Amino acid sequence: MYTFKKEERLCNKRLIDGLFHNGSSFLCYPFKVSWMLNTEPQQACVQVLFAVSKRRFKHAVDRNLIKRRIREAYRLNKQQELYTALTEADKKIILSLGYIGKGIEPYELMEKKMLKLMNQLCGEVAK
Repeated sequence: MYTFKKEERLCNKRLIDGLFHNGSSFLCYPFKVSWMLNTEPQQACVQVLFAVSKRRFKHAVDRNLIKRRIREAYRLNKQQELYTALTEADKKIILSLGYIGKGIEPYELMEKKMLKLMNQLCGEVAK
């Protein structure tokens, strides 16, 4: 299950607005995580959105590099860290991962922080 399909991406503007207005959030540097339980039917148990600030990273090349690294870290670790806990609890969430770091971090650090973030998110969802 190391894929990242269209069904797992958050594209619906209504859901995105609801996430930022009604969702919960926490910081796990270099990420700001916003999440919300989704009551509407969806195919994947998590729909995710990745965001990098245009104000902090002026060049699209830099923003794309960061988003690629975040997506890869998420894709490789979602199954064992996030999906198993959510399917056991029978919950579906929508999730936003915003990058708030000041520079371009190496992939190894992003992956380590992604694992920490997913464990923290599972704890928050279980409450």
